[in-house]
Amino acid sequence: MASAAEWIEGARMRTLPTAISPVLAGTAIGWWQGRAPLLVVGLCLVVALGLVIGVNFANDYSDGVRGTDDHRVGPQRLVGSGAAAPGRVRAAALCCFGVSGLAGLAAVATTGHWWLLAVGVACVLAAWFYTGGRHPYGYLGLGEVFVLIFFGLVATAGTDYLLCGRVSAAGWVAAVAMGLTADGVLVTNNLRDIASDTAAGKRTLETRLGDRASRLLYAGLVVAVAVCCVLVAALSTWWALLGLLGVALLVPAARTILGGAVGLRLVSTLRSTSMGELVLSLGLLAGVAVARLTA
Repeated sequence: MASAAEWIEGARMRTLPTAISPVLAGTAIGWWQGRAPLLVVGLCLVVALGLVIGVNFANDYSDGVRGTDDHRVGPQRLVGSGAAAPGRVRAAALCCFGVSGLAGLAAVATTGHWWLLAVGVACVLAAWFYTGGRHPYGYLGLGEVFVLIFFGLVATAGTDYLLCGRVSAAGWVAAVAMGLTADGVLVTNNLRDIASDTAAGKRTLETRLGDRASRLLYAGLVVAVAVCCVLVAALSTWWALLGLLGVALLVPAARTILGGAVGLRLVSTLRSTSMGELVLSLGLLAGVAVARLTA
């Protein structure tokens, strides 16, 4: 039976900023537009955290039963290592999705935007079929596309919409910034696993691009995120340039990746990328706070 520490490791805590960050970014833009009710923000955070932890357990389960994690380089997985039975990990994933769904239901009931329930269902389906089902899209090289959509556009713009009833231009650009940074987390993870994924038949974008092109992709994402941060500031308040503090964390990570880091050295880079996204969103929020409090 897996220990509490192993379950916590299985939840992949280092990826949780990818859940928190888009909600904070959406909250920043919503506040700039004049609305940021704390109840709705809190419910959005629960939705996002439930989805990210749920998808982590779902990936652990699906990759584990397929044998993809049998020879992985990074931290151990619950199913792949034999620490937990597949059924228990699957149940943990479904439980997290259930919590996320209940929070989402409360959020739409509070705001009256009932059509977003369909978006919530799409989020859960996307989370499960990333590595689950007969034809998981994560095995087809489409992971980055769906991360951009659901961990960027949906999470950030969705928060902005729940708060204000509309999404501003700054909200859409901030959503792209969050999605591209989350893509950086996925690129780092898949870059580390190119050899094991290739052996297991998991055709991620990185196995298709190859090692060097994947490293250049990461660097390109960092540049694109910096550009998005400047655009958000131009569309809202120049104080939002505080978000560039997050980009400052991504630069050394990009240097490490371009320098050819492999194996466990990429685990710390993954953590830096995740924290870079969190600092970026906090910078946006802080910038809006300064702008509104000094107006």
